[in-house]
Amino acid sequence: MTMMRPPIRDLLNSLRSREDYMLRVLKQFVQCESPSHDKPAVDRMGRLVANEWRRRIARVSVLKQATRGNHVRAELRPGGGHAAGQILILGHLDTVYPLGSIGKMRYRVKGGAVWGPGTFDMKGGLVLALAAVDALRARGIHPEKRLVFLWTSDEEIGSESSRTLIEREARRSDAVLVLEPPFGAEGRLKTARKGVGSAIIVVTGRSAHAGIEPEKGVNAIHEIALQISQVMKLNDPRRGVTVQATVVDGGTVSNVVPAQARAKLDLRYQRMVDAHALERKLRSLRPILRGARVEVNILPSRPPLERTTGVLSLFRQARQIAGEMGIALGEAATGGGSDGNFTAALGVPTLDGLGAVGDGAHSPQEHVVVRALAERAALLAGLLATL
Repeated sequence: MTMMRPPIRDLLNSLRSREDYMLRVLKQFVQCESPSHDKPAVDRMGRLVANEWRRRIARVSVLKQATRGNHVRAELRPGGGHAAGQILILGHLDTVYPLGSIGKMRYRVKGGAVWGPGTFDMKGGLVLALAAVDALRARGIHPEKRLVFLWTSDEEIGSESSRTLIEREARRSDAVLVLEPPFGAEGRLKTARKGVGSAIIVVTGRSAHAGIEPEKGVNAIHEIALQISQVMKLNDPRRGVTVQATVVDGGTVSNVVPAQARAKLDLRYQRMVDAHALERKLRSLRPILRGARVEVNILPSRPPLERTTGVLSLFRQARQIAGEMGIALGEAATGGGSDGNFTAALGVPTLDGLGAVGDGAHSPQEHVVVRALAERAALLAGLLATL
């Protein structure tokens, strides 16, 4: 598709002139702490975001949740009211940091970067969406499709309350743009993400006195160790399949043969076919010690974001827009999941990693690069205008 006029460089220049405004909004967002498990805090952040979209005359819905933070949906329709389809723009309100972190990770602008909890993952992305819409309106550009911005409250803890909503909106959409952080200092977009799953192996043995008659017991910790040894053989780096035992517990006191043990597994895979195969292999695990019982529970997972032709087409369009700004835009695959995994698994073309350029997600070094804010907002604006 051809870029709507004015050229992308005009959008970029307009956004550079609004850099101070973007920083002011980002400061508000970052200082409004929003840990996933704190519903009142996430709801405060949601109200802040909702008010910004109301100022832009969007149709805003606050989707209330009983135990998680409320989700925010903002809709912009074409000037004539008739939409030729829908584009879904995804992001999240929650962060991994507990309340009070802003006192230790003080918001500051230093060395060409903005520092603070949630700047990179992903409050910078929330600001980019606002700035992109402002830039389009300032230049009189009206996207042909309905734009739905969905800001969820629980992405960092598995999207349990938001997954159904995300999938429903995705099914109505021609494409999904995800404002999660990009990959690396070059700001590469994410055209593939591994699926993320988990499983729990539960072993039941038989207790006995560890010193007097250990032969009468069945050691559940010994069995779980043998099971983990078997499970580690399921790793297949060539196919991008990784299995890791991440949490193990069992036993009671030192002089009792343990009757219970469990291990939690982290599962990653690049293709759904590998996910299904991995689940079958885990379910086929059998006890190794006589008298032990083994149960495997497979937990809900994020499917992989596979690099389909639809994903590649979106990336090529983004690369063309970036090229008009003189930026060489690359792509990357990553082992971490996002809400884009859900939409891609439905067959909806999904482009991830469109958020602010920076580093240090989930750490005291979290930051975004100031100069790149206008570039990323222009890239998003270009996509909204041409899809």
